[in-house]
This record gives sequence, structure tokens and C-alpha cells, in this order.
Amino acid sequence: MAKKTINIEKKLATELETLSKILEVSQSKIIEKALDFYLDYIDGMIAERVSKGIKEGKIKVKEADEVFKKLGINV
Repeated sequence: MAKKTINIEKKLATELETLSKILEVSQSKIIEKALDFYLDYIDGMIAERVSKGIKEGKIKVKEADEVFKKLGINV
């Protein structure tokens, strides 16, 4: 696990400390779970943006066979 140092607003830090005590879970674990949840949410937003780009013709999609052939992959 990588160690990171972050700065957060005092109000948020106080809320985090309170939640940690109530839930009997470390502040690090709460932050880790929150970030994991948020990053999953962002993945969904990116998927929607890509899908929209494909529908609008802004993103080109190629057939898998074409890509494999170009990469020299025999399937």
C-alpha cells in the first residue's frame, strides 16, 4: 500500500474524525473506501462520455478482427 499525504479543509477533517469514531473505522479506511466509490463513479461517467462520442461519430470504433490483424494476433 502506498502512503499519501493530503490536505483537507478543517470542517471535512472534523467530520472525518467524527465518522471514524462513530463507525470505529480508521480515517484512512474511510478515505480509501470513499475514493474507491468515487473512482467507480468517474469510470461510469467516462464510459457514458465515450458511448456518446461513438454515437456522435467523434470516436471511431474498429472491429476486433481488424485490430488483431493489424497487431499480428491470430485468433
